[in-house]
Amino acid sequence: MNSDLWNTLAARRHVALRRLQAPGPDDAALARMMDAAAQAPDHGCLLPWRFVLVPPERRDDLGAVFEDALAQRDPTADDAARASTRAKALHAPCLLVAVLVDAPGTSVPVEEKLVSLGCALQNVLLAAQALGFASGLASGGALDTPAMRRLLALDAHERAVCFIGIGTGEPKKTPRVRPQPGQFFTSL
Repeated sequence: MNSDLWNTLAARRHVALRRLQAPGPDDAALARMMDAAAQAPDHGCLLPWRFVLVPPERRDDLGAVFEDALAQRDPTADDAARASTRAKALHAPCLLVAVLVDAPGTSVPVEEKLVSLGCALQNVLLAAQALGFASGLASGGALDTPAMRRLLALDAHERAVCFIGIGTGEPKKTPRVRPQPGQFFTSL
């Protein structure tokens, strides 16, 4: 039994993206995380997902998309709310977007593609933990806006699912109580 694996699994915690600080992963560490993602199950070898890095020089563009989405949801949002929303793009030293690729013409249902994406996401989070980084996921109303689709250059059959933040940080909250196997594991 590999105790490193069990220790990594037990230590992994969600850290809010706003709590993630530098340093984030360098190119080599990020490449290892992507190598881990590549190990996800993939029925039909379709590669039904991809990850998009939002580098520091594009964070202002992302902030503008966040602000635009807020203005669409709440046209009365004041300057402080708009600034706060823009600032979310600056959270986490490394910011990725997980994208579902639901290419037409396959018999593999979208649910299986989502499971594959979820496995790839978990592999990224576990690899980040194993490399000494903290991580967290975030979603929001801006993910499915036309402006986000343009920014990420999404094809018609692609959908942004969530953000993955990776950096250095400790969760501020006490770790949540994890479910015991008896709560989710049964036998026929």
